[in-house]
Amino acid sequence: MIPTKICGITNLEDARLAVDLGASAIGFIFYPPSPRFIEPSEAKVIIQSVGDRVCTVGVFVNNDVETINWISREVGLDMVQLSGDEAPEDLRGITLPIIKTLHVDGEFDVAVAVNYPAHAVLLDSKLPGRYGGTGQTWSWDGVELAQISKPVVLSGGLNPDNVSKAIKCTAPSAIDISSGVETAPGKKSPAKLRALFKILADHEGTNEQPFK
Repeated sequence: MIPTKICGITNLEDARLAVDLGASAIGFIFYPPSPRFIEPSEAKVIIQSVGDRVCTVGVFVNNDVETINWISREVGLDMVQLSGDEAPEDLRGITLPIIKTLHVDGEFDVAVAVNYPAHAVLLDSKLPGRYGGTGQTWSWDGVELAQISKPVVLSGGLNPDNVSKAIKCTAPSAIDISSGVETAPGKKSPAKLRALFKILADHEGTNEQPFK
């Protein structure tokens, strides 16, 4: 099964179900404006319950390195995902492996991804003033992910109805889904999660592992 990250986890019930169904990673959003924001202390409790079974990823938006490293240590993260307007030099000093989110609008220049000193990149939809979780897709046709010399995680409006097409169009290393398996922001739908992982059982990723 293609490696899959279920993002926007806010409660232990959703985390356990995602892990039981086969998620490779779960994501916690430490960006207060997000409707899926979780306090570090609450994320820590969830990670202590399921963290040895799955890669845990903290999602940050335009934070300073000191804050990112402190929350990472305090919560017990495995990786960090930077989903803001960070430049390549802003990644220096971060202690954990990094997934850098790049927001795609129209034509995508793969050279941008190569410039970031990150373990992996995540491609998400670009909407003004938004940093993910929009439920909006972007144009997958013609995007040559194989040109990017690191693992690529596909995101942006994925759900059980379109995930097969998205994987076939782009051949990513992994996928990331949040709003596409929810009943409300921050609350996952057990039925949608089960439907998603049933579909994903028929898909493989590349040999590059994005989640450490």
